[in-house]
Amino acid sequence: MQTAQAALWVVIMLVALALLFDFMNGFHDAANSIATVVSTGVLKPATAVAFAAFFNLVAIFVFHLSVAATVGKGIVQPGVVDTHVVFGALIGAISWNLLTWYYGIPSSSSHALIGGIVGAVISKAGASALIAGGVWKTVLFIFVSPTLGFLLGSLMMVLVAWIFRRAPPSRVDRWFRRMQLVSAGAYSLGHGGNDAQKTIGIIWMLLIATGTISAGDKAPPGWVVLSCYLALALGTLFGGWRIVRTMGQRITKLKPVGGFCAETGGAITLFLATALGIPVSTTHTITGAIVGVGSTQRASAVRWGVASNILWAWVFTIPASALVAALAYWASLLLF
Repeated sequence: MQTAQAALWVVIMLVALALLFDFMNGFHDAANSIATVVSTGVLKPATAVAFAAFFNLVAIFVFHLSVAATVGKGIVQPGVVDTHVVFGALIGAISWNLLTWYYGIPSSSSHALIGGIVGAVISKAGASALIAGGVWKTVLFIFVSPTLGFLLGSLMMVLVAWIFRRAPPSRVDRWFRRMQLVSAGAYSLGHGGNDAQKTIGIIWMLLIATGTISAGDKAPPGWVVLSCYLALALGTLFGGWRIVRTMGQRITKLKPVGGFCAETGGAITLFLATALGIPVSTTHTITGAIVGVGSTQRASAVRWGVASNILWAWVFTIPASALVAALAYWASLLLF
């Protein structure tokens, strides 16, 4: 059984594994930030990922660590987490990310991590070891974030269509090609602010559990914050092209004005959730916003079959990653 005096090599290994998850989070979720701006032709793919990675990193100067505090201290009862729990949670999340990336399915890295934590903790101490408020708040936003993205994206599209109703289409297209750079930057900023903090939270949880830092510390060490933002930005820089194709082309066809509205609606949702300290899925958020934009044209503009496949992946994310995490937790008891 691991204690506060857990071997240094185990802590180092788990920090490296957490940063690998963070890198994969950026790699897996790069599509969320760049799919619309690539599919509309505003930026070339290589330029788009560099653009998104830059704003992922800039987010370190913009957002408070409220999401990290929720993950690190608001999901599991104090004293329950140990190195085995962290290992199980990370293996559960990484496994689900790899599976959905391989099949080009936009799923949530965030909820895979939460599912991993839940599965590992239940394996060790039962459901009573979870903080119900933190878990249910996260689960609730599986539905709230895409719904809010849908509403804001569709409202933005209706508003823009009304404002520019007399403008020539060529002028609208040219103007929104510029504006989409602003909206894509804002969405990437929100992506970095919410997603990097989830990994900060689990490393913070690990360091407290092993006695490396005090549970009374109000913030994690600076090296944790910087390394997590860097890992996410590097993952985004490498990009997950299988998912870009699904997000940017298969759900609905987007023009620059539609891309602007989807990204703006999604960015507002992410900024709000991060300010409230709620770990949300950037994938769920932008998918809802894209569907919202497409549905304002006509219902048939959205490929509902593709959207329903994505929805099923959302439903299975937490239980699937929880199951793998539980198995990994038990395996870890034999490993270290």
